Amino acid sequence: MLITVVEALRVRGPAAYGDAPAVMGTWSTASGCVAGAFVHTPPFPLLLSVMPGQAVAELAETLAADGRRPPGVTGRHELAEAFAAEWRIATGVDFRIWERRRLYRLEKVEPPDTPGRARLARPADRDLLLGWYYDAEREIRERPGDHDAAVDDRIAYGGLTIWERDGIPVALAGRTRMVAGMVRIAPVYTPSEHRRHGYGAAATAAVSQAAVDAGAEEVVVFADLANPGSNTIHRRIGYQPLDDYLVISFGSTRRGG
Repeated sequence: MLITVVEALRVRGPAAYGDAPAVMGTWSTASGCVAGAFVHTPPFPLLLSVMPGQAVAELAETLAADGRRPPGVTGRHELAEAFAAEWRIATGVDFRIWERRRLYRLEKVEPPDTPGRARLARPADRDLLLGWYYDAEREIRERPGDHDAAVDDRIAYGGLTIWERDGIPVALAGRTRMVAGMVRIAPVYTPSEHRRHGYGAAATAAVSQAAVDAGAEEVVVFADLANPGSNTIHRRIGYQPLDDYLVISFGSTRRGG
């Protein structure tokens, strides 16, 4: 997630994810070796790479001292929890687990036998896709964001694929730009009236194969562990579990306040 977000910032500018510019940084050992990194794109949670415990503590202290107040943190399970604990020490703000995610990596695409076909999204699909983006956001309780620029950008580089049944769009799957030989699949969405027909799985398989055909060496996707159906589908179409992540939400008030 970290490098695909940074790539979007490189292409679309520092305010790619909102009006507030992104903040990012690295942590280096005494010998000058970079051993950790973070990116924060308000209004979304802080994103952490793998890093030593010392780096986690120093990052929390530095961000707090600089007046930064990210709404949460996303990272590998143990790192996200460690940062949240350090953030509570630095700011007095409590936290809760907002979502548990599993990272999957593609081994080989196993496309489901689903009626319909995949096609790339076109400018004419913009309004439909924006509606789906906002519907998906409301369903998964994501923090608010402006999706207009993101949808326009995805359409421009072929990053959104629609699954059609009898000429009717029934599901969506997207992919990031390829960076360092890696593509991340996101978002995946099926409107409620078209669910339980395998359309989301078919769209995900199609966009995954497209990433492989484009030369991606690694294709990955996150799934909410609270959604067993999504996790089963990813494994069925060729993904294998790689690691577990947490999205942690920080409270808006201090303990005892």
